[in-house]
Amino acid sequence: MAGGKWISYLRVRDDKRRKSNLGAQRDTVDELLNGGNCSLLKDFVEVERGKPGNRHQLEAALKACETYGAKLVIAKLGRLSRDPHFLLRLKKAGVNFVAADMPNATRRTVSSMVTLAHEERRMISRRMKRVLALAKRRGVKLGGDRGNVPSAKVRKLAAKALRKRATSRAADLRPIIEELQAGGATSLTAIAEGLNARGIATPRGTLNWRTTQVARVLKRLKQSA
Repeated sequence: MAGGKWISYLRVRDDKRRKSNLGAQRDTVDELLNGGNCSLLKDFVEVERGKPGNRHQLEAALKACETYGAKLVIAKLGRLSRDPHFLLRLKKAGVNFVAADMPNATRRTVSSMVTLAHEERRMISRRMKRVLALAKRRGVKLGGDRGNVPSAKVRKLAAKALRKRATSRAADLRPIIEELQAGGATSLTAIAEGLNARGIATPRGTLNWRTTQVARVLKRLKQSA
């Protein structure tokens, strides 16, 4: 491994194995970098809680690479190969990187991974639609009212849970939006474009922010201020 300055990005799940997985990833990175005159400047750790959401630590790691003129080292790119949002952000960042488990990977490799990840999701969606269609032909009632009508209390609790989740999501986005605004993105359109450019997923998990979605987030941030 050639020398130079490096920033590491590690990603673990919030479970009982988090500590051991993190230690294993750090050992892998150390083994890769110690082969040359390398300097690991910073270590960024993304902790996943439930479904993958905002990747604040990835954004911070990419920004640090730009600030220090460093390269990014990832312990397990293969583990992240099914995450099109992560791959797309890495592709767009324009930062040189090395993956310990795939040392020969390049930006072209990541481009191929993005295509494969999207195709895999489309295949899963198609399979699910076929399964549902077969179930419907067999007389299975799908969706709608299946005889279990939720009470007013249950509906109220569900609505409260959705509002709480939306407020939490808005709070996660606050530092990114404030950074965009500080950079001159003051309109809803500019903020939406900035979020899309950074690869930040919408509440529905897409990479297509619209002004109405941005407006809702800003409204929640104002209410929680």
